[in-house]
Amino acid sequence: MNRQSGSMPATLRVMNAKRAAAIWLVLALIALAVLMASLALGSVSLAPMRVLAALLPSHASVGSSLGSSTDLAGEIVRNLRLPRALAGFACGALLALAGALLQVLLRNPLAEPYVLGVSGGAATFALVAMIAGCAWWMVDASAFAGAFVSILLVLGLARRELWRGEPQDTSPRLLLTGAVVASGWAALITLLLNLAPDNRLRGMLFWLTGDLNGGAMPWVALVALVIVLVAIVPVAPRLNVLLRGDAAAQALGVAVMPLRLRVYLAASVAAAAAVTTAGTVGFVGLVVPHMLRLAFGNDQRMLLPAAALGGGVAVMGADLIARTVIAPAQLPVGVITSIVGVPVFLWMLLRKRR
Repeated sequence: MNRQSGSMPATLRVMNAKRAAAIWLVLALIALAVLMASLALGSVSLAPMRVLAALLPSHASVGSSLGSSTDLAGEIVRNLRLPRALAGFACGALLALAGALLQVLLRNPLAEPYVLGVSGGAATFALVAMIAGCAWWMVDASAFAGAFVSILLVLGLARRELWRGEPQDTSPRLLLTGAVVASGWAALITLLLNLAPDNRLRGMLFWLTGDLNGGAMPWVALVALVIVLVAIVPVAPRLNVLLRGDAAAQALGVAVMPLRLRVYLAASVAAAAAVTTAGTVGFVGLVVPHMLRLAFGNDQRMLLPAAALGGGVAVMGADLIARTVIAPAQLPVGVITSIVGVPVFLWMLLRKRR
């Protein structure tokens, strides 16, 4: 971090391809290990070989000849744990990507996916659907619609600051716009919680603190993850230039306004898909990119794929803890990420001061 408080570093540690690939490989292996642990552990523990057998396409026919215990293992792995683990990985990857992109866009290492009110809009619309007794797919659709309403609202209110403002002015004014919008959503959420019937209140509170119980259909988050990666990874070199300032980027031939628009929309879509799938899961989009940046530098060509892998590992691991620490009962995954994220982030801040 340079001497301007809260600003992003002006210089970059450019990383060679071999080191970047090694980092990605290590993170991918960790993600695979956490995935296997998520499939094996829970209120019913399964041996690794039973997990692997349950994942085989021929398991259904084999299971019918081996007995009901094998069939039960297959049902647990394929229908419960695998979709939930994939949803957790996709949501964590989306949140970490959104955090990394907003930190570039706002040139602020403390920016995170919920800073522009996306989660507040999603939560407000989702809670309205819950109070109305809508089916789960309508709750998800309402959350997605609310997230995009918030995106468009902030985009409309801050369009001049986002596209035409000076680099020193864009960050605080855009952050202020997002904070005001988020405060408005928070007031509506408080009102809805007070108006909600008692029999729906627990489910609403669980959703607000991060809930992967509804992650039986992780495909929306996975598709959103692929779309965001395809949209952002090719422009990572231009993001490195954008970090040096608008004037420097324009002098080097970067079209700043279209790039900012792409970054804002990609980060917003990522946050919207994550919130729609898992509710509000805090600190992932703030801590994971920040930790990777401190460890490996700020080269976006390495950081963005690494953030996706690291975020996926973080949420999958948090969900594994949430499912097992008081099994058979479950904790909201957002509670685990916050309990772990707060001390980790404070440690990183203290470490940088030394």
